[in-house]
Amino acid sequence: MTRVVVLASASPRRTELLKALIDSFEVLASDVPEPLTDDPHHDALLLATEKARAVALLRPHAVVIGADTIVYEGSNLYGKPIDPAHATAMWTALRGREHGVVTGVAVVELGEAEAGWSEARITLSNLSDSQIAAYVESGRPMDKAGAYAIQDDDVPTVAASAGCYCSTVGLPLWRLKRMLEARGIGCRAPSETLPRCAACPERDGAAPPS
Repeated sequence: MTRVVVLASASPRRTELLKALIDSFEVLASDVPEPLTDDPHHDALLLATEKARAVALLRPHAVVIGADTIVYEGSNLYGKPIDPAHATAMWTALRGREHGVVTGVAVVELGEAEAGWSEARITLSNLSDSQIAAYVESGRPMDKAGAYAIQDDDVPTVAASAGCYCSTVGLPLWRLKRMLEARGIGCRAPSETLPRCAACPERDGAAPPS
């Protein structure tokens, strides 16, 4: 029997990242609200799991992957902006400052869920008001936690980063690889497709952080 993998996300970035691990999977977006509390790790795990469980109800025999990314600084949590003014406010608060990015990832199969999270530390570029306005006007920040994408090198959005790059984009590939392999889903090493992943601190065999 062929194992069916379903990605419970409408994010094109997560779709592209998952292609680095496996060739065949379906995409079926969940419709789960994304309220935030004051605990980014709890929220990322909970929302990733709820998204996967929602789609698993529709595809009960599939292996379903859910993910959620939250940006935070201190007690301030940032999800996706609700409008351009909100995106501008996020940038004004975060520019030039270090903050955390947490991505929760969950795998649900036959009602059983496993979830984990990956975290990166990011410092946004100290963009001017006019640069922020141009970036927001482009529309690119509107579907992204914290109103920016690390991969938007042409801006550039990020001055410094530490941690799993793919987690910041939206899907921690090395962590997900191990979760899928534990369920008998064969995966490529992400570094075969994405050279940046060869130096990821979460890669297979990497020394634990000191």
